[in-house]
Amino acid sequence: MSARLIDGKKIAADLRAAVALDVDELAETRKITPGLAVVLVGEDPASQVYVRSKGKATLEAGMKSFEHRLPAGATQAELLDLVQRMNADDAVDGILVQLPLPAHIDANAVLDAIRPDKDVDGFHPINAGKLAVGRPALVPCTPWGSMRLIRAVEPKLAGKRAVVLGRSNIVGKPMAQLLLAADCTVTVAHSKTNDLAAVAREADILVAAVGRPAMVGRDWIKPGAIVIDVGINRVPTPDGKGRLVGDVDFAAASDVAGAITPVPGGVGPMTIACLLENTVRAAKLRRGLALT
Repeated sequence: MSARLIDGKKIAADLRAAVALDVDELAETRKITPGLAVVLVGEDPASQVYVRSKGKATLEAGMKSFEHRLPAGATQAELLDLVQRMNADDAVDGILVQLPLPAHIDANAVLDAIRPDKDVDGFHPINAGKLAVGRPALVPCTPWGSMRLIRAVEPKLAGKRAVVLGRSNIVGKPMAQLLLAADCTVTVAHSKTNDLAAVAREADILVAAVGRPAMVGRDWIKPGAIVIDVGINRVPTPDGKGRLVGDVDFAAASDVAGAITPVPGGVGPMTIACLLENTVRAAKLRRGLALT
């Protein structure tokens, strides 16, 4: 079997175009221009790339982009003060603090300080709690984007058996909640699960989010399953530059799966597209406007 390739770049581009139209309509009918503020602490190279990408995408969608950079030695109090100023700034609809933070800063304390209605990363306990009980909330961007990719292949998810490999607060847990809300039967598997491969083979929908290169092999996959690879791992190459691979052995899995996301070009582009969508949603929710 040759798996269908789920083109995250194309689906993300379509979503970004729809967000831009939504932004234009808000500006024309409501005189509102959504604004996204991104905070970077330190000079981590990967984080710098992510922040630049988010700022560029925000401007391309017609929104306001606010970028704040603090030195690696900035104190937690300084960061929390910045968060409070963004909370109070009516021009800012979404706040994102780029992770990871330096070791001397308590990331949970910072994320908890962001106003829930501006928490476009969906990490605040209030948003996590709303998602868990099935109430409208700002949802973490990577799981939300993954759901869009799944629905692009199979719109009817009720009754499907879904297995999520990984139980992080950022991906695994919210991914499971979204699949449950779509009426899937959901199993969350992790490093302490007995016979991970056997559990994975039960899945009609398999989501891998463990951070181990090519861990999921051919014998982990049920024939015809939808495979969503959230992993982004850099592995060495002879030229020293390295290359990005997922948590799934893509070549082997493609012979068995019904549909699969590539790495790169699968889930990654959806994360930024969903961040833009969340910012528009936050702008509407804060003003009591209906979501479209």
